[in-house]
Amino acid sequence: EFNNLITITNMPIKRFADHLAKQGQMKEYMELLVNNYNPQTVGGLMCLNTISVGWDGSLYDCDFNQQLGMGIAGKSSEESSSAKKKFSIFDIECLTDLEKYSVLTDNHCFGCTAGSGSSCQGATA
Repeated sequence: EFNNLITITNMPIKRFADHLAKQGQMKEYMELLVNNYNPQTVGGLMCLNTISVGWDGSLYDCDFNQQLGMGIAGKSSEESSSAKKKFSIFDIECLTDLEKYSVLTDNHCFGCTAGSGSSCQGATA
């Protein structure tokens, strides 16, 4: 018996972003996401406990960041250099090595935090 429907928000990236731009709807769509931001969704975001791995071992906070080429990078609070390093699976011993780095965010992140939230497991709030 079917009893569980999961929907995922259309992220305003790549082809969908191109479509919105061609239709002149990007601003309106982003306003919809931003105006429906729900802070209660943040704790359930996949980017806080899941990573995506590229074919070459590059690490990403989420699938959407991977599509945008936004790899996990940065300098930890323990490093003195201002240079940012992009990470791959070959640079870490275990996933806890990444805990000192911030999740990369951009406008598309409002897609996961609007309304009841959006993830591969369903709502996040």
